[in-house]
This record gives sequence, structure tokens and C-alpha cells, in this order.
Amino acid sequence: MSENEQVQRMARPRMAAGALFFDGQGRVLLVRPSYKPMWEIPGGYIETGESPLTACRREVKEELGITPPIGSLLVVDWAPNEAEGDKVLYLFDGGELSPDTAASIKLASDELLAAEYHSVEDLNQILISRLARRVKQAVTARIQGHPVYLEHGELPAE
Repeated sequence: MSENEQVQRMARPRMAAGALFFDGQGRVLLVRPSYKPMWEIPGGYIETGESPLTACRREVKEELGITPPIGSLLVVDWAPNEAEGDKVLYLFDGGELSPDTAASIKLASDELLAAEYHSVEDLNQILISRLARRVKQAVTARIQGHPVYLEHGELPAE
């Protein structure tokens, strides 16, 4: 196989990064986009030459207007989508937001309608199913203290 053929066969996934933020009751901060019917997590697509962590920090600042420390990686999820092709999604631990930081959130008015905390038990009703699975796995990874690799929001079969 020629080098050109090898390059053409290499995966070129879209990549996105987001953060999970929590309140003192363990609820997860979700955002309500103006361009989608369901809730989301703060985050977005990684730009060319940008690391997943840098993208996460940038998206949080752009969407929420805050710059809290972003902690360790919780999840890497291989989640191809028919409409968008191969995707690799990174979720980082944003930790517990202080009440003052949460009160200082300034939503990106051109893309977000709301930011609210929701219990993990409610995620299946307010998130698309693959995102709900990913977020619940990330919450578990945070509790267990180590990141997990997922495929479509689930631990891969052995």
C-alpha cells in the first residue's frame, strides 16, 4: 500500500470536548441550546491544532463566561454518528462550582437559553440517550477516580 493510500485510510474523526460541573448536592450543570430541543453539557468542537483540554476551557469560557479550573479526564467516547461520521468525545471534570462562581455565569446569548443543575436520575429524560449514557459513565468515573473508555456511551464488550 502506498503512503498516499495509507493516509487516505487514516481516521479523521470530529472531536469535541466538554466539562461536567457539579453543585453541592451532586447535581450536574446542563445548558439549554437555542438550536437543539434537548439539554447539553458545556463544551463543543475542538479546533485544528487545539488540544481537547484547551478546547474545553475555551468552550466553557465562551458559553458560560467563567474560567474555573478544569480537572482530570473522565471519559473518552468513540461515538460515530451517521450524519457526522467518526467522532471522539472527551469529558473533563469541572468539579464543584462554588455558589459565587455559579452566580457569575453569563450565558452566550447567541447560543444558550439556560444553565441549570439537574440530578443524575433525571438525565435520561432531558438528554439524548447517548449523551445521558456518557454523562452517567463520567459521574461514575469521577466517583471511582479513574477515566473510562467508552463506545457510544457504554463500556465496550469484552
